[in-house]
Amino acid sequence: MTALPFLGIDRSVNGRRWTLRQGDERMALAISQRLALPEVVGRVLAARGVSLDAAQSFLHPTLRDLIPNPSVFAGMDEAAERVAVAVEGAEKIAVFGDYDVDGATSSALLLRFLRAVGADVRAYIPDRMAEGYGPNAAALLKLRAGGCSLVLTVDCGITAFEPLQAAQDAGLDVVVVDHHQAEPRLPAAVAVVNPKRLDCTSGQGHLAAVGVAFLLCVAVNRALRNSGWYAGGRREPDLRQWLDIVALGTVCDVVPLTGLNRALVTQGLKVAAKRGNAGIAALADVAGVKDRLDAYHLGFILGPRVNAGGRVGESDLGTRLLATDDRDEAVALALRLHEYNAQRQEIEAACLLEAIEMAEGTAAASDDPLVFVHGQGWHPGVVGIVASRLKERYAMPACVLAVEGGLCKGSGRSVPGLDLGRAVIAAREAGLLMAGGGHAMAAGFTLAEDKLPAFRAFLAERLRAQLDAGGIVPTLELDGAIDVGAASPDLVATLAQCGPYGAGNEEPRFVVANCRVARADVVGSGHVRMFLSGAGGMGRLKAIAFRCVDGDLGQALLNSAGRVFHIAGTLRADTWQGRTEAQLVVDDAAPAT
Repeated sequence: MTALPFLGIDRSVNGRRWTLRQGDERMALAISQRLALPEVVGRVLAARGVSLDAAQSFLHPTLRDLIPNPSVFAGMDEAAERVAVAVEGAEKIAVFGDYDVDGATSSALLLRFLRAVGADVRAYIPDRMAEGYGPNAAALLKLRAGGCSLVLTVDCGITAFEPLQAAQDAGLDVVVVDHHQAEPRLPAAVAVVNPKRLDCTSGQGHLAAVGVAFLLCVAVNRALRNSGWYAGGRREPDLRQWLDIVALGTVCDVVPLTGLNRALVTQGLKVAAKRGNAGIAALADVAGVKDRLDAYHLGFILGPRVNAGGRVGESDLGTRLLATDDRDEAVALALRLHEYNAQRQEIEAACLLEAIEMAEGTAAASDDPLVFVHGQGWHPGVVGIVASRLKERYAMPACVLAVEGGLCKGSGRSVPGLDLGRAVIAAREAGLLMAGGGHAMAAGFTLAEDKLPAFRAFLAERLRAQLDAGGIVPTLELDGAIDVGAASPDLVATLAQCGPYGAGNEEPRFVVANCRVARADVVGSGHVRMFLSGAGGMGRLKAIAFRCVDGDLGQALLNSAGRVFHIAGTLRADTWQGRTEAQLVVDDAAPAT
């Protein structure tokens, strides 16, 4: 049975049906009473499945309580032993990483740890355009020829069967440290550590690669301690000092922020607040972040800049930035990444404009339940971001493909209720794709240009079959309603205790009910800034709606003419000149009836 729309909003200004996140109301009340929390905060916790007994530890997660014995991971003990032998034997070690944030943080973490314990180690990050994703035989053989006897692949390698076989044949040992979906067979390696191995019973399949890498550091450190490596006066490193790197990779890889991930990010943010990592501090400075770093800064400010090197610049910049202790080098690298991110934004904007024109030019002639666009010369590094923008704009799955030399590389994003990854995997199994995979909400794929029409038709058919008779109903899930006066800095601070927010622990979204837009103007690149007032003009709340001035939401807010609205969004702290106020980041609005 479909729940009634929250506050009666069946179609908002953005065309969405508002729904109330479901939770045990008695549990919510019990949590708020036992922990002396506002009732709305108890509701937030209960709606995320937090029990009364678990509420205290949820608000204050610790590694001591949540970190497992690394030995519960299949292959971990073998991996730790091989790495420890390499350290003790002064072997040359290479870390072969991916070029995204998870890969960069995993690589930097292992570089820092292995250097700290006295290893001879270097990093190899493949060029996205020239080498593609994951280990390749040429690179591995080059590392072998350069004297490396052990390679650790991080955030990649689990399906690199041919390259790793070539490495083994050349006498190069490989330890795979990954978190992507594994197949029944494993690649040729002395050890494979991946919580998604079919025979791994760790129960930690939600970890990002950097989380797996951190546990490898724990295991190697233990192996070195047991072998007496630190007995001769060598200093054992405190692994907690690198949790800021772990937090950055975990947040940016959009893995569920529950369980161990939650503890890693919570404790990592405490380390990040000290800005002890030269690279993170420099990147925050060039990005203009003055506040205490939180999950939002990691995911939306720092992460895209680290990613920019791999997308449109130099693939190894992120790893180099996060691994250096040289403040001058860190500033120089951060500035280059900041510039690359600006280039990425320009490329993304140009691609998005062309994609919108193409989508709207074909929409009238198609009733397909997805947006499917492709263009010659589009940069493969931005197609995923553009797909996300199109998904948000049209409230339906979106696939964007870059075409070059008869080859198409694409990325797709979906909406709740439509499993895009399943459709893409089926297309690969049907022979339409050279490569492809993903999960319900996101997918990637590579195919020949002449297969584009057939691929589009296949996706449309599969997605249409998933739809029920009512079609796609865009929804906005809300955690409750508050009035202007309740949106205080104290409430924002209390809600922050329920974070860090991200996948699996979504940031609470509330409706500020029955309010008026007291003043609104346009700022920045199409943002609408406003002040909200409550019934009878009581109360005052700052609010901002990003990138909306040309859309229905922006026009409704700018031309409210004193009408009463329900306005939905997330509450954030806004600090200016030492004063902290609450601010609503607006997602949607609807006239109050």
